[in-house]
Amino acid sequence: MKSGFLVIDKEVDFTSHDVVAIARKSLGERRVGHAGTLDPFATGVLVLGVGNGTRLLQYITDGRKSYDAIIRLGVATTTDDLTGEIVSANLGGLSEISDEAIAANLKTQVGEIYQRPSSYSAIKVDGKRAYELARAGAEVVLKERLISIYSIRVKAVSRYDQGIDVDISMECSAGTYVRSIARDLGEALKVGGHLIALRRSEVAPFTLADAISIEELKAGADLLSLDSVLSRIFPARHLSAEEVASVSHGRSIELVDEKKQKSAAFTPEGAFIALLAEKGGRAQPILVIGSR
Repeated sequence: MKSGFLVIDKEVDFTSHDVVAIARKSLGERRVGHAGTLDPFATGVLVLGVGNGTRLLQYITDGRKSYDAIIRLGVATTTDDLTGEIVSANLGGLSEISDEAIAANLKTQVGEIYQRPSSYSAIKVDGKRAYELARAGAEVVLKERLISIYSIRVKAVSRYDQGIDVDISMECSAGTYVRSIARDLGEALKVGGHLIALRRSEVAPFTLADAISIEELKAGADLLSLDSVLSRIFPARHLSAEEVASVSHGRSIELVDEKKQKSAAFTPEGAFIALLAEKGGRAQPILVIGSR
């Protein structure tokens, strides 16, 4: 069984599942999953886990993310992005909005905030995806969630007859909806807003520099090894043969640095074997990879 990771620079009009299906065919491996969905109109970093890599995707999904995006002010849509139907427009109010007001309102969204996800998100409501309920005509209002937006930088503000386009770059935590930032900016300025472009440049620790194209994926690609990737995400801990034996059977070992954060445990030969976390004053394996 092949195990490892791939970083794809997803193109427009491909779903995240489309990319997974291409990888399965190209690699001849059924166990392929992705970390963090990208909408079809969005591009950029999409991390795939292959084989045992699928078991570790949750730890990549939780990482910091960076985006470049364009928000259009003047029109609000059902989906908070360009794929939805227009629900309101206030082009006449755009002339009263200054660049400074745009930057100031975006600044209020920086920090640890409560954000309401888009009604057309993939969040489950009573066992169904929110977007499925919304498309069926149900009224979907999702609860606000605590997220962190580390920075938003306005790169350009362009004014057109059809709206104001705000070009931004941002860094945020997992669970952040860039569409919601567009919606909330439009609501704050009382003109409506939606997202018209989105490119993800980072899913920590992966960036576009690590990514391959979909064409390269179709032609066959070398996997990033579990060993190399896990050492980029967690502090590495190299075990003795005795510790490997204990961890392999799910037994805890002596605590080193795990009280501060999880560690990636490696065999004396340098192969990743487990994730360790502090429990009861000991380093407890919370995920164990068998022999490879």
